[in-house]
Amino acid sequence: MRAGSRLALGAVGMLAAAGFLAACGDAGSSGTEAPDAGASGAGCAPVAGTQLVVLEDDKKLQNTDNIIPAINAEAATPELIAALDKVSDALDTTKLIALNKAVDVDRKTPKVAAEEFAAGNNLTAGITAGPGGAITVGAANFSENQTLGELYRIVLTAAGYDVTVQQIGNRELYEPALEKGEVQVVPEYAATMADFLNGKVNGANAPAVSSPDLDQTVTGLKTVGEPVGITFGKPSQAQNQNAFAVTKEFADRYGVTTLSDLASKCSGSATVLAGPPECPQRPKCQAGLIEVYDFRAGSFSSLDAGGPQTKSALTSGTVSVGLVFSSDGALAG
Repeated sequence: MRAGSRLALGAVGMLAAAGFLAACGDAGSSGTEAPDAGASGAGCAPVAGTQLVVLEDDKKLQNTDNIIPAINAEAATPELIAALDKVSDALDTTKLIALNKAVDVDRKTPKVAAEEFAAGNNLTAGITAGPGGAITVGAANFSENQTLGELYRIVLTAAGYDVTVQQIGNRELYEPALEKGEVQVVPEYAATMADFLNGKVNGANAPAVSSPDLDQTVTGLKTVGEPVGITFGKPSQAQNQNAFAVTKEFADRYGVTTLSDLASKCSGSATVLAGPPECPQRPKCQAGLIEVYDFRAGSFSSLDAGGPQTKSALTSGTVSVGLVFSSDGALAG
């Protein structure tokens, strides 16, 4: 999955490497007691299917984990930032899902997938050359972030830089390297990085600076980035965050397209929610579904964090709704 820990921090994205984020928490959320999930009503029994669809988070339970370039402040020339912003301008969640499908399902390398995307989206057109020099793009240890790193390599090369993409690992490893200037650029996730830096700068119990509002999240992110020498480019419209999926067949049978629909039509004994073991206590997982939507599943199935177990349980008709990540290649239509 993602770098850092969504369980601990409450955001970030993709469904790939387990070292990333294990899903469903908020900064400082380490609750140990599950909320009262008592369900009344019939609920909605699982429906097997071949295609997964994400239910719209219409009341904004999740924070804004939009892809955003993180840059060592000393390396942040206007030309470098403008080149990275070309990637942000070109990406949305649908395109990010397609990129992840190319790598995780179609088995292309991140480099090949990025180059095909760049060519298809005219990514290097109009890029202004910067002062040049060596730039290292750090990438986390999951495929989505590596593909984003390759996109950054392409635009920075077009801007006249000598670029290397280096896979480093999780956020605890690459963020200090970014501070020190050992790497100059990293593809980041706005809300998760904001909460990570906020904890580092202001302490573990500091009020969260991430928000369901993207502008507020980016403002908070830049505020906590400045003291450690990290600045940020433009956020993209592409998001990789916790999401809840059902099969298309389930959505069609019960007429649900949003989490509000799920709560009003499917709270009840037949509904099975799936997620990682900590989901019942996490404010971005079952606890949040109860608090924000008053969604009450009849039972909870402890599986993985948006991984193959959850997706298999959905498609086989074992569970009704499951935690996934919003940019998973399995969501490609």
